[in-house]
Amino acid sequence: MRYAYAITGALLLGGATATLALQPTSAQTAQNEPGAIQAAAPKGGAPMSFADMVARLQPAVVNISTKQSIAAPQQQANPFAGTPFEGMFGQGGPQQPQKREGQSLGSGFLISADGYVVTNNHVVAPARGATVESITVTLNDRKEYTARLIGRDEASDLALLKIDAANLPFVKFGDSARARVGDWVVAIGQPFGLGGTVTAGIVSAVHRVTGQGGAYDRFIQTDASINQGNSGGPMFNLNGDVIGINSQIFSSSGGNIGIGFAIPAEEAKPIIATLMKGQKIQRGYLGVTLQPGGIDDDTAAALGIAKNQGELLAGVAPGGPAAKAGLRAGDVVTKVNGQAVTPDTTLSYLASNVAPGQPAKLDVLRNGRPQSFNVVVAERPSDKQLAALSGQGDDFTTDDGDDSTPGATSPAGSNTLGLTVQTLTPAIARQVNVDSTVQGVVIAQVDPASDAAGKLQRGDVISAVNGTPIRTPAEMASAVAQAKAAGRPQVLVLAQRGKSPARFLPLKIAKG
Repeated sequence: MRYAYAITGALLLGGATATLALQPTSAQTAQNEPGAIQAAAPKGGAPMSFADMVARLQPAVVNISTKQSIAAPQQQANPFAGTPFEGMFGQGGPQQPQKREGQSLGSGFLISADGYVVTNNHVVAPARGATVESITVTLNDRKEYTARLIGRDEASDLALLKIDAANLPFVKFGDSARARVGDWVVAIGQPFGLGGTVTAGIVSAVHRVTGQGGAYDRFIQTDASINQGNSGGPMFNLNGDVIGINSQIFSSSGGNIGIGFAIPAEEAKPIIATLMKGQKIQRGYLGVTLQPGGIDDDTAAALGIAKNQGELLAGVAPGGPAAKAGLRAGDVVTKVNGQAVTPDTTLSYLASNVAPGQPAKLDVLRNGRPQSFNVVVAERPSDKQLAALSGQGDDFTTDDGDDSTPGATSPAGSNTLGLTVQTLTPAIARQVNVDSTVQGVVIAQVDPASDAAGKLQRGDVISAVNGTPIRTPAEMASAVAQAKAAGRPQVLVLAQRGKSPARFLPLKIAKG
């Protein structure tokens, strides 16, 4: 079971655009065929019992287990351990790898009579340094089958398996777009390896964003109990339709606290269809990084826009699709192809679901003025390539340690932020450990009574104020003065510490 804890910025990912066409190869019908369980879901509320519904659906839910092996160095005993000679001699020869066994356990469900099984990728993925030796699917009647991995997709956390059997009970995907907050749902799975377990609850939220980013950070939230081992199992509405795939929980203890997440069927269907066809899943890529935390009150005040209106670009990859189209750090993207960017419908979700090679029209606020850009979306690079592009630097946090940056006196305008700055030279750039391509001003002193004192320190580099690039203390003072004259209570500075990625910080302007 994966856990959703933090809210983080992410490079844009994308989704497959294929449509689902899963039909049984025989005359056999799905366990949740329309009309089969209508009596279990009277209009206007939950049934007196879910028993008839569960009896119909449970045979299509399966247990999935893996056997894994990992080669670990074998530690040979030191014959001199505990004696004065310990440490004076070697270990008696080269260490030989020792094979160890591991396993994973989860749930899944049959989507065809001939044995296609849907589950979560993390249920069948190898642990770090391990190799999956075998995957076993156990049906509700305890029959076991060795499964083949047809395909898996880490980004969407979906996988497709195949067992060699016929005339199997199966279920079909329903329309998760019609799910509403307050609807009853039933989750069936194999938590803790106990065998078939059923829990019921309601839809707590739709289109829930957990902060992981990408095209698939969009879940159905439920209070139906979901625990370890429920991963990959189906979430049904009262018509017996699969509207979600149980995937994650939010918990500080590892146990259920009533906050579970399911991958919506509308997101899963095209991925499963693509895996079934043996095709590669392609995702869109803009080449931008987003400001962590979105546009909060302080950032909105500095930009002079409404809170949660669009998303702020903290960086644009050189030579990437967004950079080629003219986008730059500090732009606020408000729409993608006419659809508004909101906390529930994120830029990451909208843009990454544009097929690679297709254009995307981005509506942007730059320095408060609306503009439009046409970006030709590229194919998303691999995870390793993205990690290299993002820099993978340390978080931008305050450090009370001292720097060797020489002091300097800057114009009074920048001191309204409580900062004393000087032009960044190549020599100073080496001192403060920033890339030689970075331009801007370096902080020499921070007024401990200012708003900046809790956010910046000596040696940090500021390269833009309210989206305007600055190279000298005078340019910074001018940008701050313009914001003050416009009645802005604060400015948004683009700051960088060492090799960490640059990010925007709102700084309050001192009165007077």
